[in-house]
Amino acid sequence: MARSFLWLVSIFSIFSIAYCIDDKCAACNAVAAELEIQLSKEKPRNHLDMRHRLDSKGQRQGKVIDYRMSELRAVELLDGLCEKMQDYTLEKIDSSRQEWIKVDNWDILTIDKQEAKAYSKDISSYCGRLLEETEDELTESIKQGSIKGGDVSKVLCQDLSKHCSSLSGSHSVDTDDDNDDDDDDDEL
Repeated sequence: MARSFLWLVSIFSIFSIAYCIDDKCAACNAVAAELEIQLSKEKPRNHLDMRHRLDSKGQRQGKVIDYRMSELRAVELLDGLCEKMQDYTLEKIDSSRQEWIKVDNWDILTIDKQEAKAYSKDISSYCGRLLEETEDELTESIKQGSIKGGDVSKVLCQDLSKHCSSLSGSHSVDTDDDNDDDDDDDEL
């Protein structure tokens, strides 16, 4: 009896950890908002000069890659994104609504700090799972230039992860239905 009870408790705890984010759309939008912040902080960079070899005439061989279309840019944008999500917590707006907010100072929070830190770990791990699911497509979208400031939420949460439906009124982000940049998603 005790053994079956322990087994049941362990299964329940695994499922509760795996599904601790109730509103995946809101959490995805918070991750997209942080990626928007990273895009807005981005400084212009020079092209990547990959011409490191010399031919028999002494001319440099290789490619010059536009930084905005490079894999390096995508990696730099996504690297550390989930660690930055530990600055977010879930705030109760009213009895039926909650919203992910970025916390600038954990000391002035009016909610339980231990609970707030638990939420920050939840969204950070959610971010890791989200990026694991969508990393290849998201990297390609960044490299192709189809992710610009203002449409990260649409690309990440509607097109790639499908955590938000474009018909949802409460979590809908400005959508541009004329844009068919998601044709490459069918390749996988």
